[in-house]
Formats: sequence, C-alpha cells, structure tokens
Amino acid sequence: MTTGTELDAIGRVIAAVEHAQNNELPDEFLRLFRPDAIWTTGGGKRLYGLDEIAAFTRQVLPGGMKGQTVTFELEHVLFIRPDVAAVKLRQIYRTPDGVDVGTPLWIMAKEDGRWLLTACQNMGAPDDEQDVTPNRPVFGTTA
Repeated sequence: MTTGTELDAIGRVIAAVEHAQNNELPDEFLRLFRPDAIWTTGGGKRLYGLDEIAAFTRQVLPGGMKGQTVTFELEHVLFIRPDVAAVKLRQIYRTPDGVDVGTPLWIMAKEDGRWLLTACQNMGAPDDEQDVTPNRPVFGTTA
C-alpha cells in the first residue's frame, strides 16, 4: 500500500475514536485496540491490556461526554516501519466551561490489514495556542 492509503486508514481510526467518544459508544471504541494495548489517560491513569482499558472505558464513557465534544486533528505521522506508526494528534475538548486542549501520542500497529491502537499516551497541552480554561476539567483529574 502507498503511504497515502495508510494515512487514510489511520485517519479512519482517528475518526472512529472521535465518533465513539462523542456518542459514548464503548464497544465501538474498544474494537480499535490490540488485546495487549497500553493506554494512559489524560489524568495519568495507566491501563495495561484490553481488559483494563475496557473496564475503565465502560465506567467513564457513559455520561462522560455529557455537555462536551471532542475533535482530533492529525498533526504528524511517523512510520517507524510500514506496519507501525507514531501518530501525533491535537485533541480539543469543548466543554460548557470553555476549551481544553490535549496532545495525545498513539502508537498504532497494522495487523490483518487493520490499524489498531497499541500504546497510547494522552496529556494536556496547557501552553497550546488556543485559550485553555483554568482547572482543566478533562485533564485535571485522574479518572
């Protein structure tokens, strides 16, 4: 496949994460992970394996997006190998209190023709060029 085709496929995963979060669809979100994935939340909670990621997601996602939306902007993709990519994003939460910006890094691996989330780290970006609300409602907790 061409790099453009791979970028399109990675873009579809990003769109699927955005859709699943905004519509509070845990199962749709969880289908995007490898079984042995690592996920670190914006609050720093470390989750190892799909079972831990699923337990956390099913606890926080239903109701977790009430009154807010998230969008992801693709900033950069580094193909470490043809089937492994480091994906840098800009994550923008719009809350009733304002905007909250994050800067996730997702390592993705292509398996059986699908790009899957493999090792992901979310973190806030308080110095982002957008105005950011104090007390960071999304990234200021360990939930």
